[in-house]
Amino acid sequence: MTDTRVDLPQGTLDLLILKALTLQPMHGWAISERLHQVSKATLQVPQGSLYPALHRLERRGWIKAAWGTSDNNRKAKYYALTAAGRKQLASDAEEWARLTAAVALILRME
Repeated sequence: MTDTRVDLPQGTLDLLILKALTLQPMHGWAISERLHQVSKATLQVPQGSLYPALHRLERRGWIKAAWGTSDNNRKAKYYALTAAGRKQLASDAEEWARLTAAVALILRME
């Protein structure tokens, strides 16, 4: 069986985390699982990448964190998108769309 997972280009993880948090506040494991599920198991974000990204986004003010209780009754840090994070998401999503459109044009070049 072929490994269908892909490595994310630099900066993409931040965009995906911000997008995942548009639905509701989530703890880290839930964010990772959501990205894995929505990508049809193509993306698997290791904890060693996820948690530094969450801390970076929190330092930038794009997400905020609060302690809560998870579904399995464990203490967990829940992350929520801030207004600044929503603005950043819109900007990053627009930039991503322009970039992927340009790359697609080049890949179709004859």
